[in-house]
Amino acid sequence: MALSGKIPDLRRFGRAAFLVTAGAVVAMFLWVSDGLVRDLSRQERERMQVWADATREMVRLLSADMDASTHIDVDFLLGIIESNNTIPVLLTDDNGNILQHRNFVLPEPPDTLAPMALSPANERFLEHKLEKLAGSPNVINFEIAPGVTQHLYYEDSTLLKRLSSYPYVQLIVMLAFIAVVYFAVLSTKKAEQNKVWVGLSKETAHQLGTPISSLMAWMELLPDMGVDPDTMAELNKDVQRLSSIASRFSKIGSRPQMEESDLRAIIANAAGYMGTRVSGRIALTADTGAVPLPVRACAPLFEWVMENLIKNAVDAMSGTGSISITAGRNGSRVYIEVADTGKGIARKNFKAVFSPGFTTKKRGWGLGLTLARRIVEQYHDGRIYVKSSTPGVGTTFRIDLPLA
Repeated sequence: MALSGKIPDLRRFGRAAFLVTAGAVVAMFLWVSDGLVRDLSRQERERMQVWADATREMVRLLSADMDASTHIDVDFLLGIIESNNTIPVLLTDDNGNILQHRNFVLPEPPDTLAPMALSPANERFLEHKLEKLAGSPNVINFEIAPGVTQHLYYEDSTLLKRLSSYPYVQLIVMLAFIAVVYFAVLSTKKAEQNKVWVGLSKETAHQLGTPISSLMAWMELLPDMGVDPDTMAELNKDVQRLSSIASRFSKIGSRPQMEESDLRAIIANAAGYMGTRVSGRIALTADTGAVPLPVRACAPLFEWVMENLIKNAVDAMSGTGSISITAGRNGSRVYIEVADTGKGIARKNFKAVFSPGFTTKKRGWGLGLTLARRIVEQYHDGRIYVKSSTPGVGTTFRIDLPLA
């Protein structure tokens, strides 16, 4: 069934453009946020370098002779060291002994009488922190005396940690908001489409009702006017067909009544009707097996689905070819496959063929497969899709339904 639409699927390109734009915006947002994190991280390292320099200089001054100016310098350096109240730091010697710690939230409060003494729990906590920081780039090594080196390890401040995670939290919130809006718009759109379908179907059934009633009245008068029985039989078939079409539209406009039916009989009716209306050069066969295929279905609507698939298969062939219908069980479900030897469908259009307005015919509204999908999926809890297709070879449509 060669269907490469003459109406472009703008929604597909619109979704692609939206995704590309959203991806670009998200990438830009993360890039800017990452730049801010890098800048803040660099500033914190510079602060730690100043802290290390102040520590080294204070050790040097305390080792020298003290005078008034030295006291001023020590007070200044202590002010620098004490000014760090946000970045957790550990100062160790070459042997890994912790000489000083600052701004860590310890598991146990320090002893007020000996604030520098560490309890076993606090000591284990700081040693664990030291192990983690030893493998990170957040370390500054500085020499306080010839051959004596100390090591300053520091964690990212709380502000930097929050800033690092904030873009991703905000991104998740944005995606959740977009998803909610998208599904809300999609639900509203589907509701509007359902109203259009219902309104169009009911109006069509109503408009067909009057001329059909008139034709039925004429059918009763024509025998008295001398019309031969063969002509009357054919006219009666056409009137019954119009009545069936009107009934189908009325069922589309409301929830149809579902009854347990043998799917084989539905397929046979549709194939029998279409078999007399296709070219003799097109072979139409139906193999539904000998095992009953019970399903809950609305027979008139499902026959419509089968007729649409057969008609599309005929339109896809240049007046000659074959159409084969097979059906059977697959576990707790039944399947129907309609295969043709037509022009085929490009893989990119496997889903687009079910979109309203998608058609390759010079005439037609492109609603046949859209109606078929609505009938199968919304009314019969099934699934219809293109199982396989090769351009120039043919196409196979498949319908899956639950067993009754």
